[in-house]
Amino acid sequence: HVQLVESGGGLVQPGGSLRLTCAASGCTDSYNVMGWFRQAPGKEREGVADGYTGDAKTYYADSVKGRFTISLDNAKSTLALRINSLKPEETALYYCAAAKSFGAVVKCELGAFDLWGKGTQVTVS
Repeated sequence: HVQLVESGGGLVQPGGSLRLTCAASGCTDSYNVMGWFRQAPGKEREGVADGYTGDAKTYYADSVKGRFTISLDNAKSTLALRINSLKPEETALYYCAAAKSFGAVVKCELGAFDLWGKGTQVTVS
């Protein structure tokens, strides 16, 4: 049984920082792209960043470039997201997800991800 479990969310003031983590368990060998998404109340789920485990290349949405950093630890089957300079409008449920790629990041294409965690809440206020 493959599972993704996020942690690290919380309440932070505007301009603050958080580090989210995602622990993968079970047989995840077939998944080679890991990503972060977020969904605010009443809004669609949007991609934040993803990374390809094969060469550690990463992709970031324009709105988070320079402030968010995604990191992969293949040995520990964990994914992290460092978030700096948080804004109130970035309050959302942040999800970890996994995809199977032919050899590169998938640029947070929602349909490519078929394994999802339950999310961790980030509130900026």
